[in-house]
Amino acid sequence: MDRIANVYIWDMDETLILLKSLLNGTYAQPFNGLKDVKKGVEIGKMWENYILQICDDFFFYEQIENYNNPSLDSLSQYDDGLDLANYDFNQDGISSPHDDHNKRKLAYRHRVIANRYKQGLHAMFNQQMLNQWEELYDSTDEYTDKWLSSARAFLEHCSDGRDDLNPSLVSSSGSEKHNDTEFQHIHVLVTSGSLIPSLAKCLLFQLNNVITHGNVYSSWEVGKLKCFQMIKERFTSPNVRFCVIGDGWEECEAAETMRWPFVKIDPIPGGNHRFPGLTLRSIGYYVSVIYGSSGAENDEE
Repeated sequence: MDRIANVYIWDMDETLILLKSLLNGTYAQPFNGLKDVKKGVEIGKMWENYILQICDDFFFYEQIENYNNPSLDSLSQYDDGLDLANYDFNQDGISSPHDDHNKRKLAYRHRVIANRYKQGLHAMFNQQMLNQWEELYDSTDEYTDKWLSSARAFLEHCSDGRDDLNPSLVSSSGSEKHNDTEFQHIHVLVTSGSLIPSLAKCLLFQLNNVITHGNVYSSWEVGKLKCFQMIKERFTSPNVRFCVIGDGWEECEAAETMRWPFVKIDPIPGGNHRFPGLTLRSIGYYVSVIYGSSGAENDEE
């Protein structure tokens, strides 16, 4: 049986989540008064407070905010595996410049952040905080017409192993054709925001179950094209299909350079490329233009 890996490379803000457009009121504007702009701004500010709380209280942000790396694994070679159970992160004197000694201290923090990411918010928040967070998520989801829950459901549906991605596997009557190809679906996040707050967003917006900490990249320092190249180096099989989904020009240009399909998310009400609305079937048409309708091919640069 053939095996094809579909690697979906997602932008975060205004794609999988809505935050910037809530804070500046641009999300509500196209609704012509049907959305309360002030309420959206208030919701956005509450999310900002949660993001800062996780960053400062659990992710060492005050100590490492000036050291933005593309991923938590980017310094793993400096981690000597020291038992950190009794390690005093407040007294180890982490500082610049970025010599090997300080890179090791930073790698220790990355290891702790990765473990806390895997454990989730229930290991960080008490019950009162969890209840408040869940209420904020639900109220945001209601305000955005289910954007958050629809995006998360989309990722989960991709991960269940089905291949709605390939239009050729559906007959004219809408029923699925027999398929001897096994599919693996992998979600990777490439955000223009800095790494640590982006990991906090993944936790808060309930994406950590479908996007692992090792699949979260920050293009803050290196740009999206470099991140895309790093991702391609990880997935070297000839049977890999990449697809970029986002709302910005940078990921569009980087996808074009890599010769990968790009799906532009548009938050305008009534659009197909938004949440809810975007489907695997619609993404499949973009993928088939690049890779054909019956599997992957090498996309040589």
